[in-house]
Amino acid sequence: MTDDVETSAQSTAAALRPVSGTPPEVEAALRGWLAADADPAPLVIRTSGSTGRPKDVLLSRRAITSSAHATHARLGGPGQWLLDLPPQYVAGVQVIARSILSGSAPVVTAEHVGLEEAVAAMTGERTYASLVPTQLHRLAESGRLDVLATLDAVLVGGAALDPALRARAADAGVRVVRTYGMSETSGGCVYDGVPLDGVGLRIDVEHRVWLTGPVLFDGYDGDREATDEALRDGWLRTHDLGRLDADGRLQVLGRTDDVVISGGVNVVLPRVAAALRGADGVVDAVVVGVPDPEWGQLVVAVVAGTPAGVAALRDAVEAAGLPRSWAPRRVVIVDAIPLLDHGKIDRQAVRALAEA
Repeated sequence: MTDDVETSAQSTAAALRPVSGTPPEVEAALRGWLAADADPAPLVIRTSGSTGRPKDVLLSRRAITSSAHATHARLGGPGQWLLDLPPQYVAGVQVIARSILSGSAPVVTAEHVGLEEAVAAMTGERTYASLVPTQLHRLAESGRLDVLATLDAVLVGGAALDPALRARAADAGVRVVRTYGMSETSGGCVYDGVPLDGVGLRIDVEHRVWLTGPVLFDGYDGDREATDEALRDGWLRTHDLGRLDADGRLQVLGRTDDVVISGGVNVVLPRVAAALRGADGVVDAVVVGVPDPEWGQLVVAVVAGTPAGVAALRDAVEAAGLPRSWAPRRVVIVDAIPLLDHGKIDRQAVRALAEA
């Protein structure tokens, strides 16, 4: 290996274990990694740690490319992608990888005056974007959803997507595709409730979601115990609860830790949060359970907006058809729900607010 080749290989490894750097740096590293003659070492995605300690997820070239090709097959063909997400997380990595594999370069929003200019700069025969619900919500609130209408599809994942927000986007001419997945599955692997080609999905008796297929990760770097806990006979045991609707589409009900027992009653926290978002004065809401000597787990809502009060919020839960016993007994009002830098809810910060 010559000095120049060795330096390039070292630079690529440094940028991909874990993935880090600016969008151009990550793109350059991924191009070398995807084009390598020999099967390269897995790249490492360091998870956000939104629900606990961050993990280093090992993703092979086969996993990344399988996901990218299956995505393009589902959406209608290869295309150029808009990068408006941090490049070090799996969604950003996939935006870059998909563009490379389609023979183009991603268009980075931050390199343009604004989103409209970035979309206008896209030259691919087909064009796509990947966003989180928060970004879509902000565009809706500013009346700028139509900026995305020229794209062939907009993937939205990383958090629950409000059906009303999706309807607003559709009315603006935006083709939204709701995605479900995680770093361990090379990003989204279930689109609008239907697994991508090659991806297997099953729900066990406890309603836990299991996934399999070539998109799965190789394990957690340096953590054999966590790897063995997650990977079982070629299947990923997720921390999500779900069910299949009448059409066989996956509906994610929440995480396993999103169901708490309060006063002897099982409370499904995401459904409570969804009910609260429909209450007057509520912009957004997250519901958690915190330890309590009387209730076991006390249901606490962290709410952004100007709601009328706890009683009105409790009424809103019942009005949504949920049991009164599910309603929050404590409410924390905030200016905005805490988010991580890539738009996901910072659940540790939310829990700290609830416990305080």
